[in-house]
Amino acid sequence: MTEQGRYETVIGLEVHAQLLTNSKMFCGCSTDYLDSPPNTHVCPICLGMPGAMPSANKQAIEYVMTTALALHCELSRNTRFDRKNYFYPDLMKGYQISQYDAPIGHTGWLDIQVGGENRRIGITRVHLEEDVAKSFHHDGYSLVDVNRSGIPLMETVSEPDMRSPEEAREYLMTLRSLLRYLGVSTGNMEDGSFRCDANISLRPWGTTELGAKVEVKNMNSFRGVYRALKYEQQRQAAVLDSGGKLKQETMGWIEAEGVTVSQRSKEYAEDYRYFPEPDLPPLVLTGEWMEQIRNGLPELPEARKARFVDQFSVPAQDAVTLVASRPMAEFFDECVAIAGPSRGHAVSNWLLGDVSRLLNADSIEICDCPLQAHGMVELLELIDNNELSGPGAKSVLEEMYKSGKRPAAIMEEKNLGQISGSDELRTAVQQVIADNPKAVADFKAGKEQATKFLTGQVMRATRGRANPAVTRELLEQELA
Repeated sequence: MTEQGRYETVIGLEVHAQLLTNSKMFCGCSTDYLDSPPNTHVCPICLGMPGAMPSANKQAIEYVMTTALALHCELSRNTRFDRKNYFYPDLMKGYQISQYDAPIGHTGWLDIQVGGENRRIGITRVHLEEDVAKSFHHDGYSLVDVNRSGIPLMETVSEPDMRSPEEAREYLMTLRSLLRYLGVSTGNMEDGSFRCDANISLRPWGTTELGAKVEVKNMNSFRGVYRALKYEQQRQAAVLDSGGKLKQETMGWIEAEGVTVSQRSKEYAEDYRYFPEPDLPPLVLTGEWMEQIRNGLPELPEARKARFVDQFSVPAQDAVTLVASRPMAEFFDECVAIAGPSRGHAVSNWLLGDVSRLLNADSIEICDCPLQAHGMVELLELIDNNELSGPGAKSVLEEMYKSGKRPAAIMEEKNLGQISGSDELRTAVQQVIADNPKAVADFKAGKEQATKFLTGQVMRATRGRANPAVTRELLEQELA
């Protein structure tokens, strides 16, 4: 519902993801184009030259089959490619090879978590098409780079089952996580390999008839999708409240201004004049082929999350965060395989805390740094054995993250071993007591905070090496 509670919001998303194939969808040109000069990854086929004949990329087809199965879709045994006709300068042929009424996958679902509740979003279809070229607009003229044209593009179309911008954002994040798990797409919105168009309408609360559908384009981040849908939700409510009527149209999101602007009237399917692609034969997905793809599916995020909770006592929300990244989930599995199931919660705390902090600062995955699972487990053992304090462990972890060295070696090099011997600590405790008479008076007055302060001063004096439990015991002895 909108904030006013008078209307129900209805949202469906169309998500395009570039597939991680080495060659384009219908030719042999390389897909590694991002840092290449314009129009260098091209051939007569992706340039749309007369007489050039396309040939379908088998790996791209299998990636779409894999995704469809992971989304609980039915696979179409008999499918085909179609010509979608519309006239834009980024289509070299004047049409796009896509799929219309016989997609590779259809009728599936994806579960998302919003506000601690499970929501099931229907998947209408998962189909395969080719990406278009990219236009660059200058003052008075435009240029076209064809490098992107022909990249395999998978489109996932949801049912209009989302009821808020929050749900739409969560759906996108969950879908991207799934695609990365499957290894079929990078899912990077920044470079355009994961793009979203949103359809949003409002209807009076309690009614079932859908309102006029407005399509929103040009959203380049999860935050942008959320802001655009929030704005459009409020705009449409204002039009309806004033007695106006909404029309079916395509809106563009202007990120800098935080508004949507009308681009054109929304096309209908018949406007594209679909017909079967005459240069490509119908595609038959045999039972054997389907079973081969099904058997190759990895453990999916939902199943892995349930396993982390059941086997390793990881809190449910922590498990959600862990499985959001396949490399992080696999690293966690490696750690608990070494440390044992009882250490699961401790491992997840470190991975989601200090390790994630370091990774986020460098914008990398855990597989891209030198940190090793056996080193992580060894670090936990040093802490458990009172050989390394909490602050010392953080210092050791940072060096492990940079160099990949074993924690024991780092601890010895930097003299970070925890001080647990009472004789060694007593001198530091006595000095702290002498230097902080006010805190001592507060302690004797029964103020608990004074003990924490004095303990902190001992930790500071020993550069974090003091054993907190021994320190507190000595403080109480000296102050008694």
